[in-house]
Amino acid sequence: MSSTSEHATPGFLVWRLSTKWRVAVDRAVAPLGLTHAQYSLVASLYGMHRTGRRPSQRQLADHTGLEPLYVSKLARALEAAGVVDRTRDPADPRAIRLSLTEDGREVARRAIGVVQGLLEQLLEPLGGLGGERTKAFSRELATLLDVSLDAPSDSPIDSPIDPSLDTHLDSHPDEE
Repeated sequence: MSSTSEHATPGFLVWRLSTKWRVAVDRAVAPLGLTHAQYSLVASLYGMHRTGRRPSQRQLADHTGLEPLYVSKLARALEAAGVVDRTRDPADPRAIRLSLTEDGREVARRAIGVVQGLLEQLLEPLGGLGGERTKAFSRELATLLDVSLDAPSDSPIDSPIDPSLDTHLDSHPDEE
């Protein structure tokens, strides 16, 4: 464990890992004309297509955890690039259904392969994609993702920081 991470809070570590992953995926899929966020949409659409689903933009937003407005913006850009088709849902004219074009399916296959290799590299210290530590780590992450972050109505928003946490809070890197 690096000295930066030794006394870090779990939130700081999650943020750092998320940032590291986003940057790595951005770099890896850039030659395919994608960003990390676009990859998230394309890979999700690819998986949904394989199970016979053609999601609405809203369903894709729910699936990816991205804001619906952001998914709409990404889908329009991917449509302009010839990767995604956007069509009105005949049952609900307000809804837009998304699917990959033939070129989009090829881009998705290639991008998924690149990202799988990157994921294998990242998870190698835990035994790789199929390792028991990786499986346990994935279960722990899924548990945390299932936690609701809606603030309880009786919890004051300006409650003080617990002083016992002082030793676990990281300083800004520029302050070291």
